[in-house]
Amino acid sequence: MHKIWPLGQVLGDLQRPELSLLKKSGYSWKDPYDIVDMFEEKVAKFAGAKFGIAIDCCSHGLFLCLKYFNATGSITIPSRTYVSVPMQIQHAGCVPKLVDMKWTGRYRLDPYPIWDGAVRWQENMYTDGLHVVSFQIKKRIPIGRGGMILTNDEDAAKWLRKARHDGRDLKISYAADDFAFSGWHYYMTPEDAARGILLMDAIPGSYPDSGNHQTYIDLSAKRILNDN
Repeated sequence: MHKIWPLGQVLGDLQRPELSLLKKSGYSWKDPYDIVDMFEEKVAKFAGAKFGIAIDCCSHGLFLCLKYFNATGSITIPSRTYVSVPMQIQHAGCVPKLVDMKWTGRYRLDPYPIWDGAVRWQENMYTDGLHVVSFQIKKRIPIGRGGMILTNDEDAAKWLRKARHDGRDLKISYAADDFAFSGWHYYMTPEDAARGILLMDAIPGSYPDSGNHQTYIDLSAKRILNDN
């Protein structure tokens, strides 16, 4: 339920090409945000999950997962990972506990069933809980920015869909929405979702993990992660 889109008169040469390319590939939609739904379904099917929730980046996906579980206390993660992960744990009001451990492709934000799967892209990669993937420019599906939360939990999927888009229910009109809770501005745009669909169609298949404990520096000595 959106206003006619786009509202601006953008010159043809300055418009992003993904939507027109998607139409040329045989896809169709009534509302541009239907493209986000299509991308979510495509990724979920590939990963072997029931639901996919598109977000603007993997880091924000991990934050939303922590907020869904009302996470508290310490969260154990590998000391060798990307720095945004312990920072998101701090932003969620928790304390990152950095532990020297081996991992490849994904690891758990223990004790919660949240998986950072930013560097894994394989068919049926989903197993349980909330599994977050990344579409950053260096990943297997390089949209440039973006992520997806995978889950089999329908209640979690419903909450996360609202949480990522300002607490809104996009299935009803903006004026009719009572905004059940305060959400975050972490949604994926239709153009990025379209690029994701095009890339998945062009780059099918599974790939070896693109990261592990040897990919990253040890963060345990970084002051900013120990002063809070």
